[in-house]
Amino acid sequence: MYKRVLLKISGEALAGDKGTGINEEIVGEIGNVIADCVKKGVEIAIVVGGGNFWRGRSGEKMDRTRADHMGMLATVINALALQDSFERHGIPTRVQTAIEMNKIAESYIRGRAVRHLEKGRVVIFGCGTGNPFFSTDTAAALRAVEIDADIILLAKKVDAVYDSDPEKNPDAKKFTDLTYMEVLDRGLGVMDSTATTLCMDNKMPIRVFGLADPENIKRAIMEEEIGTLVH
Repeated sequence: MYKRVLLKISGEALAGDKGTGINEEIVGEIGNVIADCVKKGVEIAIVVGGGNFWRGRSGEKMDRTRADHMGMLATVINALALQDSFERHGIPTRVQTAIEMNKIAESYIRGRAVRHLEKGRVVIFGCGTGNPFFSTDTAAALRAVEIDADIILLAKKVDAVYDSDPEKNPDAKKFTDLTYMEVLDRGLGVMDSTATTLCMDNKMPIRVFGLADPENIKRAIMEEEIGTLVH
């Protein structure tokens, strides 16, 4: 199994069938799985999105920088929800944010984050990179490289990478294995191009899988061939 992973959880995946907000049942199930993996000795860092509350591009008439800042705040709500679930399962957890929020979370410091991981704590990174115009996918790629993760585990609503939207096209082709250049050339919606390029430049593999069954997190950590591997 992998020793250190960066798990990227989309906000939409936390909402489940509700579409918006937080599905407490899903968050609780994720807590169960994460607790089991930590007890096996896996070091887990998490980047969480905020699309279940707000996406930067949602405010079409709004200043993009301000809209992105609102999205960063949404990620912190999800980070605190995950922290609460993990700690109820007995797993010490730290939330670190790219924007200072000293009353509720630590500021992101790479060395401190690595030290937390080495001590068996889960670290949740909120606020993306802290900069507008960069997605939480890019934050996941950046943090994974910074903490020397073995792989990025990309948990989404969709169970793999397809050549088109499987919810709209029943004949969509599923990929089990892709290269970074295939993702970029085909314009596949794995991550945005900035995040994909960052992973390619640093040889950071990506495993894309569905979070409908939270046990998939454990399967991915145990190196089972689920979803799609991008390398």
